[in-house]
Amino acid sequence: MTYKPEPIVTSGIGLPVEVLELKEELAKNIHEVWASQRIEQGWTYGPERNDRKKMHPNLVPYEELTEEDKDYDRNTAMETLKMILSLGFKIEKDIRKE
Repeated sequence: MTYKPEPIVTSGIGLPVEVLELKEELAKNIHEVWASQRIEQGWTYGPERNDRKKMHPNLVPYEELTEEDKDYDRNTAMETLKMILSLGFKIEKDIRKE
């Protein structure tokens, strides 16, 4: 059987400016969650990925990632937000927390 991904189409979904401002914070948190999970699984930093030795070059703070790796996390964040909106949910800031 051949797997054919069918993600929700979000190309027509625009994100409000306030939500776009969250992009970097969300991307950083996505990286932090990923890194925490890997470390819990016994992975450590290594200059090259080695699955057998559980070493990965991206087990560094978000700020030290390449722009390409940051873009992966940014895209994940933005596509998740777009999917939420496409399903009819609203994303609003609680003005009481400003």
